Amino acid sequence: MGRLLFYTHHVIPDLPVSVDGDLCILFDADGGGVDRLSRLPDSLLGNIVSRLPIKDAARTAALSRRWRPIWCSAPLVLVDAHLLPASEDQIPKHVDHAESSAVAAAVSRILATHPGPIRFVHITCCYMNEFPGQFVRWLKHLAVKGVQELFLINRPWPLESLVKHMPATIFSMATLTRLYLGFWRFPDTASLPRGAAFPYLRELSLCSVVIEPRDIDFVLARSPVLHTLCIHGHLFPSLRLRLVSQSLQCVQLLAVDVETIAVVDAPRLERLIVSKRESSCKINIGRAPSLRLFGFVELGNDVLQVGNTVIKAGTPAKPSAMVLSVKILALQVRFGVCNDVKTLPNFLRCFPNLETLHIHSKEATESTGRLGLKFWQESGAIECVQSRITMLGFHDFRGGRSELALLRFFVESSQKLKALVVAFAKGCVGSMDDVKSQVKALFSGKKGLERCSVVVCENELSGGGAMWTFERGSEMSDPFGLFQCCSGCQFFV
Repeated sequence: MGRLLFYTHHVIPDLPVSVDGDLCILFDADGGGVDRLSRLPDSLLGNIVSRLPIKDAARTAALSRRWRPIWCSAPLVLVDAHLLPASEDQIPKHVDHAESSAVAAAVSRILATHPGPIRFVHITCCYMNEFPGQFVRWLKHLAVKGVQELFLINRPWPLESLVKHMPATIFSMATLTRLYLGFWRFPDTASLPRGAAFPYLRELSLCSVVIEPRDIDFVLARSPVLHTLCIHGHLFPSLRLRLVSQSLQCVQLLAVDVETIAVVDAPRLERLIVSKRESSCKINIGRAPSLRLFGFVELGNDVLQVGNTVIKAGTPAKPSAMVLSVKILALQVRFGVCNDVKTLPNFLRCFPNLETLHIHSKEATESTGRLGLKFWQESGAIECVQSRITMLGFHDFRGGRSELALLRFFVESSQKLKALVVAFAKGCVGSMDDVKSQVKALFSGKKGLERCSVVVCENELSGGGAMWTFERGSEMSDPFGLFQCCSGCQFFV
């Protein structure tokens, strides 16, 4: 359970308040003891109180008569971890049942007694299955107080207690803009009233949540301004996702067992990020004219269908099987499996306007041969390689013949390549100098490229780079290109 909570803690965003923050009274320079902070307008003082941990926010009422109405009207940030003694963690690793009960009682008192709005609520320290009636009252209080951002990370133990449903009261919170649920079974939407909806919800994240495909369809249909959908560690059954949304712009599926992803009609979808478990997945891209960032597709394991065409080795290039909008693509390739490598040229032809390509080399459990440069030369021209791609990132490089053949093909074919990053797998190849020599030799006698920047580095973490976060996938211009967990050198050719 601790490990599951650790991963959940890592992927969700940081808190808007910190226990390190202090409320300081400003005095004038000559030491006269003038309280300048209290002279600020009510709106600014309310903003200050809203950025304090809940205990410190409550203490401001004791500062002076000036501060008492500020506390009563300020939109609070309620983080239950701050109610634990000396807690500094966003999600504490261990909370016993006595501590959980004490925190739950404190949360109930705050919700019942604070007369003002509550803007942000972050509940992670409570075994919420143990007090269902009290939990429903929390949700009703929050609906009345106009909560906007709500994090409800349950602590189910044993894990079988996940059969408990999240109360349908969650749909009464019409003011929600951001909702994170962890370790719940999603409400059965078939029994909800016709008007149930999230009219202002922009961000929905489900962490280790049991949810049926029809319930995801319901949420997408009843969330007219939903911008981001994130699913992490989806529990049984295998996920079948059907994307029909006029507002959705970013979808992230992390550590999930996903069976199918059908992008049926998503005109504003810009990012589709799939980092699944070992299961195979069928991805069907229908109408997604704004899709510019796509990954990770595992060649040989996943099936990609564009329109009515399944992309595989030997598939002829045709306009109906191309995704013209994609600029950034991440692929996983087992270079020790011939059929996987043979599929790669056809995948690249599906994205003729590609500008940034990330190749993640996966170790094959059983090698079926390795293809050299001749295979690539005989594959014919690939438009994006020749005239579009400016940056190539090669992750978990192992120095194999097939890997070097692909790199050489890029160097010999590309007219636009400006940056090449080779991050070799930790402990899988020789020294830094060995890899640098291999990469530098690729450019020997190559005069077509103008001053290409080359970075060779070693992954500091075994099995790839840093752990993913929802913010990384939603906000970074190229979330696939993080090399902060690498150490290495840079040179120019």
